[in-house]
Amino acid sequence: MLKNLGKYIFMIELGFKYIKIFKQTYFHPFITQKYAYQELSKARQEYSNKVLDFLNIKVKLIGTLPKKDKILYAINHRSLLDILVMENIFSHYNKSGTWIAKQELFDDALYGKFFQYSGCIPVDLENKRGLVRFFKTIKKTLAKVDDLNIYIFPEGERYGGEGVKAFQSGAQKIAKANNLNIVPVYINDKLEKVFKNAPYEEPYTVEVHVGDIISHENLEEKYREFYKSIQEKK
Repeated sequence: MLKNLGKYIFMIELGFKYIKIFKQTYFHPFITQKYAYQELSKARQEYSNKVLDFLNIKVKLIGTLPKKDKILYAINHRSLLDILVMENIFSHYNKSGTWIAKQELFDDALYGKFFQYSGCIPVDLENKRGLVRFFKTIKKTLAKVDDLNIYIFPEGERYGGEGVKAFQSGAQKIAKANNLNIVPVYINDKLEKVFKNAPYEEPYTVEVHVGDIISHENLEEKYREFYKSIQEKK
């Protein structure tokens, strides 16, 4: 009980500290959008690395992220740790980007401002006008920020089962509309359970597999082939 309470207190207190850091960039009147995303990405990565260090979780990357940017990273979704684990990887590759997140996360009383001020982009799947506005925002942002990467969970929500849940259409549509290549990423662990048991006395290592660049056509089918190739190597 105290173990669980301690990690939540740590993450929340650190989160509020970083909200203040995010706001300095988010509301800065004299910097470019490109520089803002670079700084917000660095701050998100710092936050993520500090939390993972506190939980004593290490990340092992199997594969290599591409040197080029303006990539859509399609990532499976298990837990709130997914973002932290990926930000840890992006920090080693000096990547800047934005997370696509549901509007309800921005409306959350506890975490909403963290998502907003850290440079994430909301999408309201239940609102047609909201979807149109979302796709316009993505296109305008990519036009101004030539090194921006897009991070998205194609499943749309956390999945606790085996394998990969059916994809929603958003990731493929974003990639097609903006002529983005895609990198498939598979976090090979049930991070909900990992988070529940953290912090660890001995380091716990999470494996993350990254595939080769693919095009948007038949995204789910290509992702499942990537996932199958991982399972066959076990």
